Amino acid sequence: MSDSKKLFLLDAYALIFRAYYAFINNPMTNSKGLNTSTILGFVNTLDEVLRKESPSHIAVVFDPSGPTFRKDLFPEYKANRESTPEDIKLTIPWIKKIIEAFNIPVVEVENYEADDVIGTLALKAEKEGFTVFMMTPDKDYSQLVSDNIFMFKPKRSGNDIEILGPKEINEKFQTSDPKQVIDVLALWGDSSDNVPGVPGIGEKTAKKLISEYGSIENVYKNLDKFKGKQKENLENFIDQAKLSKELVTIVTDVQCEFNAESFKLTEFNREALQSLFEELEFKNLANRLLGTNSTTSQAQSVPTPAKPDGAQGNLFSGFASPEESPISDKDNIGTIKKSYKHIQSLEDLQNLVDVIKKGKAFCFDTETTGIEVINARLIGVSISFKAHEAYYISFDEKDLESGDKINLLKSILEDEMLLKVGQNLKFDIRMLKKYGVEVKGKIFDTMVAHYLIQPEQRHNLNALSEQYLNYTPVSIESLIGKKGKNQGNMENVSIDKVVDYASEDADLTWQLYEVLKPELEKEGLSKLAEEIEMPLVYVLADMEQTGVKIDTDMLKVAEKELVEDIIGIEKSIFELAGVEFNIASPKQLGEILFDRLKLVADAKKTKTKQYSTGEDVLVKLKDKHEIVGLVLEYRSLKKLLSTYVEALPKLINPTTGRLHASFNQTLVATGRLSSNNPNLQNIPIREERGREIRRAFIPEDKTASILSADYSQIELRLMAHLSKDENLIDAFNKGEDIHTATASKIFSIDPKEVNREMRSKAKTANFGIIYGISAFGLSQRLNIPRTEAKDLIEGYFASFPGVKAYMDECIKNARETSCVFTIMGRKRYLPDIHSRNAIVRGVAERNAINAPIQGSAADIIKIAMVNIHKRIKSEKLSAKLILQVHDELNFEVPADELETMKSILKNEMESAMKLSVPLTIDMGTGANWLEAH
Repeated sequence: MSDSKKLFLLDAYALIFRAYYAFINNPMTNSKGLNTSTILGFVNTLDEVLRKESPSHIAVVFDPSGPTFRKDLFPEYKANRESTPEDIKLTIPWIKKIIEAFNIPVVEVENYEADDVIGTLALKAEKEGFTVFMMTPDKDYSQLVSDNIFMFKPKRSGNDIEILGPKEINEKFQTSDPKQVIDVLALWGDSSDNVPGVPGIGEKTAKKLISEYGSIENVYKNLDKFKGKQKENLENFIDQAKLSKELVTIVTDVQCEFNAESFKLTEFNREALQSLFEELEFKNLANRLLGTNSTTSQAQSVPTPAKPDGAQGNLFSGFASPEESPISDKDNIGTIKKSYKHIQSLEDLQNLVDVIKKGKAFCFDTETTGIEVINARLIGVSISFKAHEAYYISFDEKDLESGDKINLLKSILEDEMLLKVGQNLKFDIRMLKKYGVEVKGKIFDTMVAHYLIQPEQRHNLNALSEQYLNYTPVSIESLIGKKGKNQGNMENVSIDKVVDYASEDADLTWQLYEVLKPELEKEGLSKLAEEIEMPLVYVLADMEQTGVKIDTDMLKVAEKELVEDIIGIEKSIFELAGVEFNIASPKQLGEILFDRLKLVADAKKTKTKQYSTGEDVLVKLKDKHEIVGLVLEYRSLKKLLSTYVEALPKLINPTTGRLHASFNQTLVATGRLSSNNPNLQNIPIREERGREIRRAFIPEDKTASILSADYSQIELRLMAHLSKDENLIDAFNKGEDIHTATASKIFSIDPKEVNREMRSKAKTANFGIIYGISAFGLSQRLNIPRTEAKDLIEGYFASFPGVKAYMDECIKNARETSCVFTIMGRKRYLPDIHSRNAIVRGVAERNAINAPIQGSAADIIKIAMVNIHKRIKSEKLSAKLILQVHDELNFEVPADELETMKSILKNEMESAMKLSVPLTIDMGTGANWLEAH
């Protein structure tokens, strides 16, 4: 292969759709609301090809906007395809501009698909001595492969790139010549393109027939060898087979020239790319591709936002006049004058504290030796209360004055009249508490504020500075190295660099406060921020610092039992399989289930030619063979063992002897909290073995108890309140069992006649409706025919008409505003509500119904947490909140406080929000979490 004649032809739309669907569940949007995921995914793919494959020549080929000749041949061609999602349509002009800025030709020929254009160009280039790579995941291109023309399938879902030549294509399609792929595809048909094929002939049969007869024409010459339904279908659909062959055949004589010189890869247009990346807010991409942090002369400015109430003027005269910080010599900061000062003497710190006390607000940030609070040490605090000014106070535990410095800072950090501003304040609050400083009063966390304004975007300081201040902060990695075992810490960095870095953090955070505070007010989110989310930071800080005691002896016993059970199940699986194999290997498991045991005739395969053995596949096969249920149980127990039983003891902090999970306030768009290290929200509770894990969560003092309280059916109660459905409200107000009441309504029988099966179906419908479940989804969940599920849903809506009206109203309002709100005004953006793509639109519509309910439930438990925390503090109780899991709170409570805490929980949780139905909780106590719950 000659590197000087290496041509890459990219199928634009195939790669664009691939990028779009890769991000569909977590799309990225810029500050203007443009979904930039597809653009970023496409550019990253293009960049990877240019860097790793080093093509000498390249072009990107687009489908034309109008119909193609295949539509004339067969008007139903691609008729069942959803229209292109709006987000993709909006990104196409941007992608074309970026390709042109890379100085790569864009090719588009009217009346012909990209397949035909690429096929034509590939053959012409091959004749001129080029090795051609057709970059696409589309199987239709397989027919074009030759000794010099290859399919290049990009990375996806952890799989590496695939380069397919004649050998690979022939193996895949069981052909002797890649051109025979045309015949395979023609018999097989293609539902996505609406190529009809021959009824009754799928992938497996099509490959077998062409492998045996060589072509469709030869199949028909040997029709006398066929029998039954297959022969009948071939005879009846001969015209359809011929049409299908014409539709799947890629045309290779399109009127387009291959001009090697115009396809030659040249230097990209740096200025054009820089401009585009700035408009799209691709700061990291610009840094990576263009080196904008170090190699360009384009300066980023740091605008000074309007001064809010509480901002002070210049500092006291004892300090020198502002000068350029050493950090501002960097190109990416520009010429803004900044004053970053190192406070070393007690006298200077006292002066600084005096100035802060005269104001109303200040920003602070801690510098530490690590990110694990319990093991980290404090090395400094930076403070800012005016844009472009900041002060750094360093600490050395060996320094006799460090204690005095702490006390001076304590006087402002514990002053309840001063507003404290910070970024991720939970960390700073926990850190300072180790040094006897209890941060008090109102706080403003810029990370939390931005989460409320744009819940699905990134909220770290770098992202916020780039978005709102058009500025890229100095990275921590530039000071202490990249993450990993060799990463240093701030203690070993020169003091000048630490002063600049730490001061910049406080300065930028203060500037973000000045931008985000009015933004919260404009969006109507101030009350949510001030009454719930900001006070919650204190609650989570205390909960994380407290942690929870783990019974490691109990886990050792559980580990032994689980291992024994796993070995026993493994033995049973091997006996049923008739051979030993690696159960954890999807490849080996697939071969056992489908080749050896032949559970189904036409088992689904993955793109790597392995059988699909995911849980969704195995659940459907449970009734086919005893081995399937055992495999599912084996997987469940292995996950339980590795994720919790073996992992929990390793996460116990040796200093405290307790487990300290992190509770994330700014990750879930609905407003719910999440947790990690470990993820306590996902501890299994439906199966007995999973529930047993909760037995390991115990109080430190054996005389104390775990007190657990969770809301009873809170989301259904919220549905009743929001929908104003009279029947639903009446059932809750009368204290009826809601699932029995629902069953009674939809089956039109007396509540006393409702049996267990009816109640179970009603329960599934109750919770399913909240999540916008379809008849198909309900049929799958209940294992009933779709018609019965449809009748069940229709019966539900007939019984609770207010619910249906509410759901319709939610979708209608979302279409008008592109967002939905909780009772407290929490916002969830739903840009896909206008999509013409039914799948994408359906997800948005379900979110339109559920987000206000799930988000309001999150608001309610957060209000309860804040109020309970205040009560514990004001009444000077020793009880501690140790865990929050969805609608459930768990406390470690001394024996003499148990009744007091029960009263507090009942009062605060049930009165957290006034609804048209009562909020009720279930409470329990025990020697461990399982007993309490």
